[in-house]
Amino acid sequence: MFKKINTVFLLGFFTVFCSAQQVRPSKSSEIYRDLKTLKNLPKVLYLAAHPDDENTGLLSWLINDQNVETGYLSLTRGDGGQNLLGTEQGAALGLIRTHELLEARKLDGAQQFFTRAIDFGFSKNTTDTFKQWDEDSIIADVVWVIRKFRPDVIICRFPPTAAAGHGQHAASAVVAEKAFKLAGDKTAFPNQLKYINVWQPKRILWNTFRFGVVNTTAENQLKVTVGQYDAQLGMGYGELAGLSRSLHKSQGAGTQSVAGIKTEYFSHVNGEPAKEILFDGIVKTWTSQGNADIDQSLDKIISAFNFNNPNLSLPALIALRKKVMTLQDSEIKKDKIKSLDNIILSCAGFMGEVVTNQAEAVAGENHNFRLNLISRADNPVVLENVKWLSQSESFNRKLSKDSLITIQHEIQIPADAALTEPYWLAKSPTNAATFSVPNDTLVGLPEAESPLNVFLGLKIGSEKFQVKLPLSFKKLDPVRGDVVEALRIVPALELKFTQPLYLVKENEDLHLSLNIKVNSNKKFNSGKVNLMYNGERLGGGDLKSINSKDFTVEYVISKARIASIKSNQLQLDANFIADGVTYNKNKVLIQYPHLPALQYFAPATVTVMKGDIQVKVKKVGYIEGAGDFIPEFLRIAGIQVDVLKDEDFYGNLDESGGNGSQNRLSQYDAIILGVRANNTEKKLGRWMPFLWSYVKAGGNLVMQYNTNQDTTVDQLGMYNFSIANKRVTEENAEVKFLNPNHKLLNFPNKITADDFKGWVQERGAYFPAQWDSAYEPLFEMHDTGEEPLQGSTLYAKYGKGNFIYTPLAFFRQLPAGNVGAARLFLNFLSAQKN
Repeated sequence: MFKKINTVFLLGFFTVFCSAQQVRPSKSSEIYRDLKTLKNLPKVLYLAAHPDDENTGLLSWLINDQNVETGYLSLTRGDGGQNLLGTEQGAALGLIRTHELLEARKLDGAQQFFTRAIDFGFSKNTTDTFKQWDEDSIIADVVWVIRKFRPDVIICRFPPTAAAGHGQHAASAVVAEKAFKLAGDKTAFPNQLKYINVWQPKRILWNTFRFGVVNTTAENQLKVTVGQYDAQLGMGYGELAGLSRSLHKSQGAGTQSVAGIKTEYFSHVNGEPAKEILFDGIVKTWTSQGNADIDQSLDKIISAFNFNNPNLSLPALIALRKKVMTLQDSEIKKDKIKSLDNIILSCAGFMGEVVTNQAEAVAGENHNFRLNLISRADNPVVLENVKWLSQSESFNRKLSKDSLITIQHEIQIPADAALTEPYWLAKSPTNAATFSVPNDTLVGLPEAESPLNVFLGLKIGSEKFQVKLPLSFKKLDPVRGDVVEALRIVPALELKFTQPLYLVKENEDLHLSLNIKVNSNKKFNSGKVNLMYNGERLGGGDLKSINSKDFTVEYVISKARIASIKSNQLQLDANFIADGVTYNKNKVLIQYPHLPALQYFAPATVTVMKGDIQVKVKKVGYIEGAGDFIPEFLRIAGIQVDVLKDEDFYGNLDESGGNGSQNRLSQYDAIILGVRANNTEKKLGRWMPFLWSYVKAGGNLVMQYNTNQDTTVDQLGMYNFSIANKRVTEENAEVKFLNPNHKLLNFPNKITADDFKGWVQERGAYFPAQWDSAYEPLFEMHDTGEEPLQGSTLYAKYGKGNFIYTPLAFFRQLPAGNVGAARLFLNFLSAQKN
């Protein structure tokens, strides 16, 4: 039934939220919740396809009301979505959404897991999805997570049917049920059993829903009341869910914090049906497992817990730890000791960090670090020893109550230290829709643990603890205060082309600029730069007397050499060779206020768009929408791009408050609205009348796609049209030209079917479904087996000018260097020149 998958599982196990750079005590309310969770043995795994698919209200209730360990398994990291924050797409967007999920989990308390599946964009059914995903590989990943996390109940967000609304949603239910059946089977994925045991959950359920007009709930389904008020949180679980979900900022997923109870519905999928509650027939307590003494000890600790002085619980907790250490079930013992140790450290008020003053380091460098430690317990915590990576030091030092101690130490970064990057981006994907990971036991982790750690040997009472502190960077930010983040390991030399894309015509030389950054620990007196295409050296040269840490070199590749390459898209690679070492990494650093600094490495490559790309406009105005590469592309094409502001529409105000000058729109050959501008630019309602007047007077307005969610204006065009969730997801779908002689298809570039070759991810989304007869559709296209759609581009003449609405995915095609898409978009901008 399942093809054989050869995987090698190496040593290494889950650590949740391994990105934390400090060990800090939890709040008293969190300690109290963790104590109650320690009493409960069941676990729940919630499973869906993407970041923000999870039912955060249910997760919050399970964790904070039922006090049950709960995890969310998202099959993907959201790589295929749109980005409302910036221009990041693909893997970079997936990295952002991974950490947005981790920030959400810090609020609601759930654990977070992933598979290797890549979000390749919208798909309409499971058949389409499994053309991209290797079903057996994804099932193996889900089985691994089930066996590792050991949930008793699995809950799917979606059904395996069209009601899921997205092929990847439905696919998540398909792989969930198959993994549920296989997780307890010793013959399934046997390589995993070298390191973990089989595990069979009791049941798998579907958390039915009401989404818009789709209602999959029924009164004969299992019902649970959630959303109750929690005095320790100061809010209801629905309110907490709104805060958690609103951290998905790249998706614009801000959600109301809704107070009050609500009913969640569950439909049975497989396993033993639940009759009354989610946990029917499941061993819930230590007593029912034969360990009544642990239950009794916990009851006393919880009853006596002092919110103002948690350290009073330490003697009882230390005694409880001794009991748990005698358990025969190694899996439960390992699980519960980890939780119990965190509780003990929190009750001791323990904080530890190992920090330096700079954010980056290179392998082999020496840096001064500060080990900061403090305990707030009456009974002292004893620091017995410290292992500084490769050196050990004994202390036997008591930490005085509420007194910070700092120990300075110079640490050498190991010469073989790996670069700091997400483990799933360290290798090229095995195929277009599955990440390749260097170690299969990393599967499931939101990110890998830091390999550079200082280990503390502590003694609390009669028990000994080992605490791991990652090497970190700490700074005082004038806005955010103390910022503590992972120390980032970077290469000694980095290369990056100074622009992300180049345009060159066949009768032109190609002028390239390459930025080279040399890090502090390495002095390069000379080196050789190579510019490569398909393994062939196109250019480069020797560099001598390098005396700068950051410099740019210019290269010219002759027009004759360019003309000899038949492809209209070139991928050029750069490398620098010095002292027998080849450097070819480009560091990418992502920084947003709600996230830690995120670093990954890409090859030092650049795309060159080559061909007959005619540009007739010189100056355009741009209204920003969601993250969009188009302004940068247009500047690369030699067009002046001005981002429009209020004063461009209203003119300058004179001293009396009136308009001192006319608006400035008439100076532009075209005005472009960025993707989803009607969803993100709240001033658009005031600006639209000016834009219509601009068109009527002879202007050219190009509007990219919008959605129907959180719109600013109802009528986007001079003539009505309505947007629907209609799309063409097959990037190679045939395109029919409805009027091949239309000026938008002939000036300044002659558009043919070849211009729709090589598109990525999709043709477009959110096509208009209905439009005024004043509009002329330009194309007809559709996905396999579906009705033809004509809403991919609408054109209308209005007064002396032109209006174009196009939900074609130019925001994906232009960063990808698609020449045909560039030619078509430049035609749209040139409508008034024809």
